[in-house]
Amino acid sequence: MMRYLITLQAPDRKGLVEQIANVVSRHGGNWLDSEMRHIDGIFAAILQLEVPALKWDELIDALECIDGLNLTFAKTTLSAKPIKHLHYNLVAYDRPGIVLHISNKMNALGVNIEQFSSQYETASHTGIALFRATMALGLTDPSQEEQITASLYEMGDDVVLDKLSKSA
Repeated sequence: MMRYLITLQAPDRKGLVEQIANVVSRHGGNWLDSEMRHIDGIFAAILQLEVPALKWDELIDALECIDGLNLTFAKTTLSAKPIKHLHYNLVAYDRPGIVLHISNKMNALGVNIEQFSSQYETASHTGIALFRATMALGLTDPSQEEQITASLYEMGDDVVLDKLSKSA
């Protein structure tokens, strides 16, 4: 069995996930991990699959036959696990470059952004544009935890940061 990461995009419609799952199943694939979203009428997904090597080309051909579906893929390998995982919610005034600012800070600390989800919204009582992100971070050194908090708060007085959970 080989592991692959597949990204998918298609005009969103009812039954699309079922079509994809049927193709994976028919080709002996094991659906390991996934993130799926509907954004402005487009279905977007990231899937990690385990597939028998001899069935891989057939699986890709079958996925490409799904109407309107575009895909990319890469073979994956297991990597070293971080020693600690942290999960944060961050809210700040929306501004251009905020994701770049966050990613620059994490990279400078040697912290891996393992999962990142963001939304644009407006504050109901003021109408101010807000940026909201949920992120999972992988640390290689326990001392990075304090540095993360300090670094994110350096972005401005408008930053609200909540640590959701942690595991060693």
